[in-house]
Amino acid sequence: MTEMNVQANPAEPAGKEGNGSREIWKKHAGMSFLAVILLFLITFYISVNTGSIELSVSQLLRGLFVEYDAQVATVWDLRFPRILIASLGGAALSVSGVLFQACMKNPIADPGIIGVSSGAGFVSVLIAGMFPELYFLTPFLAFAGGILACVMVYLLAFQNGLNPLRVVLVGVAVNAVFTGLTQAFNSMTGGNLSGVASIANANIAQKTWDDVFIITGYAVLGLVLAWLVFYQCDLLSLSDRTARGLGVNVTAVRIGVSLIAVVLASISTAEVGVVSFIGLIVPHIARILIGSGHKALIPFSMIGGAFLMLLADTLGRTIAAPYEISASILLSIVGGPMLIILLRRSEKTYGV
Repeated sequence: MTEMNVQANPAEPAGKEGNGSREIWKKHAGMSFLAVILLFLITFYISVNTGSIELSVSQLLRGLFVEYDAQVATVWDLRFPRILIASLGGAALSVSGVLFQACMKNPIADPGIIGVSSGAGFVSVLIAGMFPELYFLTPFLAFAGGILACVMVYLLAFQNGLNPLRVVLVGVAVNAVFTGLTQAFNSMTGGNLSGVASIANANIAQKTWDDVFIITGYAVLGLVLAWLVFYQCDLLSLSDRTARGLGVNVTAVRIGVSLIAVVLASISTAEVGVVSFIGLIVPHIARILIGSGHKALIPFSMIGGAFLMLLADTLGRTIAAPYEISASILLSIVGGPMLIILLRRSEKTYGV
């Protein structure tokens, strides 16, 4: 029981004893939460005003809640869907990364890196290109592609356990296969099907309120389920032998948490496209700031993921205006070096 108590509350650093130290650490975590919320709100406002129309806070609030304003209405129809989809997609991908890292005991697991997103993306482009009448079911059907990719990674990487580096290597291979299939299908259509191209290129420029309604329903359900299993995620951080000694069915818990992670990755990919590294960057920063207890880690990663994805999308709209750089490209530029750093650290922690 001692080991469980220590691991299940890792937000309090080892060696810090006494109420004073705990209060200091909780205050630090609280300040981190406040900081990331403020950063998200600031980025949200900047994103609303990125473009030819600029609105003050008072004009925006008055146009939304008091009286009709043509400029606010234009921003509402053109920018808000993109902003909300980027935020929800980033939150879902980030939390998916947290869950995969718990299941695989792997700090460098990410739905984009290990191929889950590309599997979901491949099914999404098939639906967009061949069965557009099933558009509203795309996130649900993309789940099948995510499951297929996840099962492939688990089966191919398992050898006397899940070695973190082997998971990444197999995941990169699975990701390459599905990415190649997606690009091939996009090329076969001539690149002139907007739905296929937007998923293949992770482009969210032309999203509408219908897309917002679709991703909101699935994402909210997935995020709620993710938070409800925070205790199970803490148990998965223990050794399997210890968890079984506490009466936990480790296999069933790992499968259940993995399914929620696949749901989150799939729904995000269906609307945002294949985006890698956000499920790696945000949880890593979150653990530094608030510790590894999933009760706080999951909501913090949700807000942090929304902030980072929205920031990347906003920067992509501005740094090369009037042209755009996909958020997935900017995140890859930052995430690639971070993956290398974490791989070097994991060799010392987990071995090869």
